[in-house]
Amino acid sequence: MLIPVTILTGFLGSGKTTLLNRILQEQHGKRIAVIENEFGEAGIDNELLVQDGDEQIVEMNNGCICCTVRGDLVRILGELHDKRAGGTLAFDRVIIETTGLADPAPVAQTFFIDERIASQYLLDAIVTLVDAVHAPAQLDAHHEAQEQVGFADRILLSKTDLVSEDDAAALQQRLRRMNPRAPIEATHFGDAPIDQLLDVRGFDLNAILEIEPAFLTDVTHEHDDDVSSLVFRADRPFDGDRLSEFFHTLLRIYGPQLMRYKGVVHIDGVRQRVIIQGVHMLMSNDYGKTWRKDEARDSRIVFIGKDLPRELLAGGLEDCLLASLH
Repeated sequence: MLIPVTILTGFLGSGKTTLLNRILQEQHGKRIAVIENEFGEAGIDNELLVQDGDEQIVEMNNGCICCTVRGDLVRILGELHDKRAGGTLAFDRVIIETTGLADPAPVAQTFFIDERIASQYLLDAIVTLVDAVHAPAQLDAHHEAQEQVGFADRILLSKTDLVSEDDAAALQQRLRRMNPRAPIEATHFGDAPIDQLLDVRGFDLNAILEIEPAFLTDVTHEHDDDVSSLVFRADRPFDGDRLSEFFHTLLRIYGPQLMRYKGVVHIDGVRQRVIIQGVHMLMSNDYGKTWRKDEARDSRIVFIGKDLPRELLAGGLEDCLLASLH
């Protein structure tokens, strides 16, 4: 029996990891292998996922899953299948969470143009999250955001509570014009029904070929050259007040350039990890897992954006750290 695969896509900050957490916590009895891809060399999402030991989570960094590391995707899918067949790993399905800058078309291609993968896996559906606050501008500016909507079998609209009913309705009309095939549902912190996400058999190759006739033959893909990532790492703890003030100033001046930022940070005097996430000028923070006494407490923050003020980011964050460990 072919193993069903769900591709979870959506532009930067649309809520993919939140939805994936929701799926992993649901009592649905399904054993899931998760393949994550992040833009940049440092993975953050793996630490944000709630894990109970039943999931197999594989991270793919150093590139976009839709181009430079697609060979790694084929390899990982093959290895997962071999472990499952050999009895060393048990899972019923695979969820691939793409980077927010991924065009889903080359990822979907993998399940048709690679003979081994096509004989082992079934592409069940492409589920696309759309950020109701930022989608209008993202759809105007980024080809990848348009492709994510166009290839979707299900569209989930997040953050509708942050926009007016008229704006939400206008966005839904735009999405229906772009993709009349896909049902559109609002989701609040990933609360979409599981039966709308898994085992939906929603991927229709013939419909995709009508949209993009070269789907099975065109393997070219390019990203905007002005989009880049920066990773800040630190072993010393942050001063919480200084870090808060730094982000307040940063977002006021550079918010429009910051397409996505997220991090797991060590704040002085705080027993838990502090999770920072944001898109443009919308930022949130929350508490993660408690630091264990025997583990190193470090911080990693990833920024993705256009024309990033790299020296300012690195220098400003450095100034927020305590002078020494204590």
